[in-house]
Amino acid sequence: MKQIEAYVEELYQGVGGNKKEINESKKEMKSHLLEAVHELKQEGKSEKEAIQLAIERFGGEQEMRSVVGQLFKAQRIFANWILYLAITVLLLSVVAVGLISAYENENASENSEVASAVHEILTSQGSLTDSMKTEIAALIDGTDQISKVEIYNVSGVGVNSVFDFVKSAKPEYQYSKSVWSPDWLLANFYPYGSGGGDKWYVQLETRLIGSWMGIILFSGLAVYATLFTMWAIINAYHHRRLTIAWIIAFAIFNVVGYLVYILVGKRKVRYN
Repeated sequence: MKQIEAYVEELYQGVGGNKKEINESKKEMKSHLLEAVHELKQEGKSEKEAIQLAIERFGGEQEMRSVVGQLFKAQRIFANWILYLAITVLLLSVVAVGLISAYENENASENSEVASAVHEILTSQGSLTDSMKTEIAALIDGTDQISKVEIYNVSGVGVNSVFDFVKSAKPEYQYSKSVWSPDWLLANFYPYGSGGGDKWYVQLETRLIGSWMGIILFSGLAVYATLFTMWAIINAYHHRRLTIAWIIAFAIFNVVGYLVYILVGKRKVRYN
């Protein structure tokens, strides 16, 4: 029925978006209108009256035009927001992991500097004096991540035996302090040792928060993958190509799965 064809084409004029989606929507609307016209003609209406009544049943021209415009606009906005949110979560996760990694590297560098400074103090005199202990304690207090220092006299201990010696020997000097470490920080404390070839072996106990990097990265990737899969599923649904296989492909292969989906779609269009 040419009048219905022309009416729907005019209704969709100027509507932006995916051409395939628009064509499918137009086809669906034409089908509904033609079905309504057919029913009205069977009730005894003339073709002109049937067309007019069919359009009124769908809310009239203004209402239909508004619905068409809002439909595609809402779809695009919703899908785009999901994609933007997925990318934002991914970027924030990467940035957070990078900041934690930089923080840990900075602490590792400071640990090395403090250990070197302690060795310089220890080698300034032959024996460990009170003033040296005070100076070493001040160095530890000047950090945020070192919770303990232990100094062992390893004179006469072979280089290869230092670690075994330290496990059982009593330190010549030790100093501890409280380091900020609430439960949610998931901090771990590990020893950092230096020396062993000379008289003194210095062992620092330092706080590490590297556990957060794995948690943030895993959580960020999981949220990103879920949101991206939702975005891909919405697109595939509006393309009328959503299948279980594509859902699995989006969920497992993410961007690669969606690229394959696009390539398959283009190939079908080319052969059709």
